Amino acid sequence: MEDCSFARGLSMHIGIDFGTSYSAAAAIRSGELTLVRFGDAEQFRTAVYFPELVPDPNDFALTPELEARLEAHIRSARNDLRLQAAAAAARGHAPITRADDELRREALRVVRRQWMEEQARAATASVASFQHALFGEDAVEGYLESGGGNLIESPKSMFGYRLDPQVRKVIVHIATHILEHIRLTASRQFDEPVRGAVIGRPVEFRSSMGAAGSEQAIDILREAAAAAGFDDVRFLEEPAAAAMHYHKSLVERQHALIVDIGGGTTDVTHAELGGAASPLIARNWGLPKGGTDLDVGVSLHSFMPLMGKDIVRVPQHQFVEAASVHNLPKQREFRKQNYRLVAAPYGPRLRALQELGATTRLNQTAERTKIQLSADPTYRARLDFIEHGLAVDASRDDLDTAIEPFLTQLERTLTTVRGDLPALPASVFLTGGTSRSPQVKARVAACFPEIPLVHGDPSLGVVSGLAVAASEVEHHATA
Repeated sequence: MEDCSFARGLSMHIGIDFGTSYSAAAAIRSGELTLVRFGDAEQFRTAVYFPELVPDPNDFALTPELEARLEAHIRSARNDLRLQAAAAAARGHAPITRADDELRREALRVVRRQWMEEQARAATASVASFQHALFGEDAVEGYLESGGGNLIESPKSMFGYRLDPQVRKVIVHIATHILEHIRLTASRQFDEPVRGAVIGRPVEFRSSMGAAGSEQAIDILREAAAAAGFDDVRFLEEPAAAAMHYHKSLVERQHALIVDIGGGTTDVTHAELGGAASPLIARNWGLPKGGTDLDVGVSLHSFMPLMGKDIVRVPQHQFVEAASVHNLPKQREFRKQNYRLVAAPYGPRLRALQELGATTRLNQTAERTKIQLSADPTYRARLDFIEHGLAVDASRDDLDTAIEPFLTQLERTLTTVRGDLPALPASVFLTGGTSRSPQVKARVAACFPEIPLVHGDPSLGVVSGLAVAASEVEHHATA
């Protein structure tokens, strides 16, 4: 467990599963697991809505005011060059010369940086107040009903990507308010100030920077937790937390494999569990893919052809950007495109998809289609928010085709795990929200056909283990 304490002292600790799709929290009270309730639910969608927009470097444009500031910088640079030339001439040296386009490029960089700093300060101040912030499903509904503002879904999926320093500050504030929402909700429920937490982390964060992305993600969570009022924070890998949960149910000591398939990542842990001894974690593996990738796959396979995918001359990546609601930069890139020259009906449909909230509605429809086709052979998904009467009749075969890329990657990861194991485990414990999928269960079982597959609670297996770890931290603090 990674120790990131800010201060020592006696305080109540909770376990927090800060998930890509859903988040949950729990504590051990009087020896019993108690889940933190968010309204009537035991978890909430990891989404936050607020009226102000997160600044985007790509939104920068020269207004008359910024143009005047640019020209002032260029004049100042020219004056500096004249002074330097005079000083060089006095010393008998050749003058320093620079082309006007070079001066303009440097001045533009300065003005753009100043603009980003101003935008970030304004957004940070507004996010910091957050008096009217909405979380979970309320956030999605508030965004769709508002006609403005900004919905941040699955901010965890952005933690490991290269971020502009000013945008990073805003992302930290978003994470801060989600963690503060959890802390205050738990404090009210337990009637006791919550100041400590064990927060779950994937083995490998979704990232564009490799190991550095995971380090950045932990730094963001650490900074956000401190700002949210947590004095003592530890991090525990999510499959290790699920292993602690499974450990409590095993009477006999055994080697087990924990497979945690969540919304954003798939994590695997090999551990020695059960009996009176403490859990012993041997090794972890990670795949930065999860349930959100299934939703994107369904969207691309079943819905994007109605928008012209593989039909009109629109680059494929733009359909991926439209489907990736969990990636704010990709969403902004999609909304910047001009589809007025794309022939009907596809051009009007793409423009309708660019309207506020349309990609969020499409993602909800894709997620619902995935869930329904996991139980039923066919499902009719209506897209009236794009075009009146527009619908998709999807089948189980469509779902299988859409999610096969993820299943192939999952199988490849589990094959690697199997090859790395010194011996086959006694059981495979499957947890995580995406483990509800019959196709996912079948693929995991096929990778370990001779080993019993134990189904844990898809939503609460990880947070239960985190609560156990938090109670141990609390116990040691009071001992």
